[in-house]
Amino acid sequence: MSAVKSISIEAYDYSLPEDRIAKYPLAERDASKLLVLKNNKIQESQFRYVGEFLPDDTLLIFNETKVIRARLQFRKATGSRIEIFCLEPEKDYQVAFSAVSPVRWKCLIGNAKRWKEGKLEMALTVGGKPVTLSAECLSRDDQDAEIEFSWTPESLPFASVLEAAGEIPLPPYLHRDVEPDDRDRYQTVFARYDGSVAAPTAGLHFTQPLIAALREKGFQFDEVTLHVGAGTFKPVATDTIGEHAMHSETIIVRKSLIENLIRHNGKPVVPVGTTSTRTLESLYWLGVMLAEQGTDLRPLHVEQWFPYGDHAPMTTPEALRHVVDYLDRHGLTRLEASTALMIAPSYQMRVITGLITNFHQPKSTLLLLVSALIGERWKECYQFALDHGFRFLSYGDSCLFLP
Repeated sequence: MSAVKSISIEAYDYSLPEDRIAKYPLAERDASKLLVLKNNKIQESQFRYVGEFLPDDTLLIFNETKVIRARLQFRKATGSRIEIFCLEPEKDYQVAFSAVSPVRWKCLIGNAKRWKEGKLEMALTVGGKPVTLSAECLSRDDQDAEIEFSWTPESLPFASVLEAAGEIPLPPYLHRDVEPDDRDRYQTVFARYDGSVAAPTAGLHFTQPLIAALREKGFQFDEVTLHVGAGTFKPVATDTIGEHAMHSETIIVRKSLIENLIRHNGKPVVPVGTTSTRTLESLYWLGVMLAEQGTDLRPLHVEQWFPYGDHAPMTTPEALRHVVDYLDRHGLTRLEASTALMIAPSYQMRVITGLITNFHQPKSTLLLLVSALIGERWKECYQFALDHGFRFLSYGDSCLFLP
């Protein structure tokens, strides 16, 4: 484990000019460029032709998380603007969004020094009726705060209130305000479950006609849910990655998906995005944990460095069967867990065989994940993209890596 922890983040830096960061999405989702690394060869295509490069019998995995309007702008009577950024609810996501007043969330506070005490209030309209939303800070530390939201009428679900009051939280590196088109374009066409504060951006390139065409070609699809946290934008600020605290995120996976992966063993599994990758790889390590620690283990959580410890060899189907057995034992049809899994060079992929993803920030944990899959070829791929006019980051172009 010491070897992976001693990796210098400087080795995963590259020069990204500001004008190469895509500030806006293309009008057509699948018109984005596609960089393909296949058979050790780098080439350029367009995303709508991704099916021409995928191996036969590929199982594609989407992340069905939906970006919430997590950014709330309050104004004090003095005129000071206080921003509250909703990170995650005190309780289960589905419970939190369907809950009536009040609810509690872990949040970030912008301009916190201007809000020492008292409630903040915001007037808004929900379904044509006036609503007053209040926020009270119950506790805070250097990292985040516990906020209680309440509103009148109290019978409205929090999801309706947040939809009316909040803004889509665009990545900070776009350096612009949210515009009306972002409400649609910063969601995937298959987004279903509220919970993310950032989009699983590799999925932004898919259209429903493209998905239908891929199905027609014989490719299979399945879905997971990982609610993307604000930590996805957190750069590695330490000299070595061993000092970096990986953020934890909630994952929700149907038992049928895990059974599908067992049946698909030995055939290509290509997740759409790093979030789907973390979810699938975490399933393997949850199976290892259950085998080692027993099926009454609660809560289910993959620690950052758990995969790098000493574990008895276990095949992917064996590990996944342990997860299925756990679900059966507890009468569950879906797995709810959390993961802080750090996928970095020296990590051996257990579930995935390829990856569809975007281009990531320098010195990011997402770039470390890419390097774990394709090794030092990431430098050639990124240089190729810079040399050939590719657009970078959330609204940018895409990659298909088939090592």
